[in-house]
Amino acid sequence: MTPTSWHVDETLAASYTAGTVSEPDAWSLEKHVEACGACAVRVSAAVRRGAAGPVLADVRAAVLTTAAPAASAAPRVGPTARLLWAAGPALRGAWLLAVVLVAAGAVALAYGADFTGARPVLLALAPVLPVAGVAVSYRGSADPLYEIAASTPGGGLRLLLTRTAAVLAVSLPLLTLAGAALPASAGAPGAAVWLLPGLTLSLAVLALGTYVGCRVAAGGLSAAWVLAVTVPVLGPTGGAAWASGGLAPTAELSEHLARYLAGPAAQSGWAAAAVLCAGLLALRRRSVEFPAFHQVGRI
Repeated sequence: MTPTSWHVDETLAASYTAGTVSEPDAWSLEKHVEACGACAVRVSAAVRRGAAGPVLADVRAAVLTTAAPAASAAPRVGPTARLLWAAGPALRGAWLLAVVLVAAGAVALAYGADFTGARPVLLALAPVLPVAGVAVSYRGSADPLYEIAASTPGGGLRLLLTRTAAVLAVSLPLLTLAGAALPASAGAPGAAVWLLPGLTLSLAVLALGTYVGCRVAAGGLSAAWVLAVTVPVLGPTGGAAWASGGLAPTAELSEHLARYLAGPAAQSGWAAAAVLCAGLLALRRRSVEFPAFHQVGRI
């Protein structure tokens, strides 16, 4: 039987509590209560009414008596520290520094080295930077509280969305402001056209991560974006720009970025993809809790 085709009645719960139920039925009951809250409450109540009830009550009282002084003596964690830990490893590690360096480097190239193609280069990098932040936001080896967070009721999709929102809240305004501060480049789209593509790629990482693991999804999508941006630029015209001593074929890069990011058709396509990824993630939300999504070797 599947866990949803039947429910634990009072007789079965009493037999399980007394230890008289058969072993296959006990296995079936234990599997069923993992997904059925009502039956779990019924079995728990039967256990408390049984012979083990007083023993469990004594154990609970002893644990609370022992834990209360330790809990009261523990140092209080302020709201700022709690917010920082909830934001995840990305905002406490090298990813945040990398985003700041990319934004500052683009501004330095534009005004310090007089590089007129700083904006298209920044727009080419911007969509994959949030993807990298999402990829490290739920990683066991980078998060000292990984085991605790993953075992809590909010340690699945809720925590992942919280950390993804923190990554987007930092990277989207920072990179957009840096792009707006750069001088306009001929043919380059506006500084904010990458916002929807960046959000879509982040959602795609979460959705595809439920199938192949978040790290594999992030690496694959980042590689696909880099290839889509660089391969056309390295064509005959772009190669001539490199050969002539130019720092980069920025005209060709601006043209392809405008095609990928700007205009109603491109933005509508990114919006539709974002909705599709969000719907897929909602359907696959239980998979976020599985080790394959965020195990150390795959994220």
